[in-house]
Amino acid sequence: MAGIIGKKIGMSSFFDQDGKSIPCTMIEAGPCIVTQIKNIEKDGYSAIQLGFEDKNLKKLKKSEIGHVKNASCQPLKTYSEFKNNYTRTNDEGTSEQFEPNVGDIVGVDMFNEGEFVDVTSTSKGKGFQGVVKRHGFAGVGDATHGQHNRMRAPGSIGAASYPARVFKGMRMAGRMGGEKVKIKNLKVLKILKEKNVIILKGAVPGHNNTYVNITN
Repeated sequence: MAGIIGKKIGMSSFFDQDGKSIPCTMIEAGPCIVTQIKNIEKDGYSAIQLGFEDKNLKKLKKSEIGHVKNASCQPLKTYSEFKNNYTRTNDEGTSEQFEPNVGDIVGVDMFNEGEFVDVTSTSKGKGFQGVVKRHGFAGVGDATHGQHNRMRAPGSIGAASYPARVFKGMRMAGRMGGEKVKIKNLKVLKILKEKNVIILKGAVPGHNNTYVNITN
């Protein structure tokens, strides 16, 4: 399950051959630099580490500089690991498998139009929210029967003398969003190789400029 790091640009509309408008998300996918290759003998598992987007030299730590020294690139803003199972489109238009080395660049040519990918990112943070917004509760209702301040209340959350406690996992008010979310099977509508942009059908979690991981 190879992948690439990208940054969400925003949503737009894509028109198919029949002129139908399809909601889509545009993602700047790469180019990513291979910063480390992990193997079973040394690390206990096999994976490839990618880095994306250059980082301001004034904000660097010595450990960050040393980490990418072998990759012959300046430190990057974000890193992610993927399984080493990469393919790319050759000059003949067919896909071929390859094993990237440290310092190699991985781009959007690893994907093909029409295939389905999974996208992982961090959802928008909503802050502390009540049960109506967080869990879709309907509220107590019956506004005409003396319920002047119970419209969005959760109602009863537990019994009285037995069990004399609230069970764990009860749906209540709390912090909402800001969680790692994975959306599966998003169709690749278009790939703009020269701009490193991939257009996916549907919505991707997170606000604009959120870093996302795209895997096939």
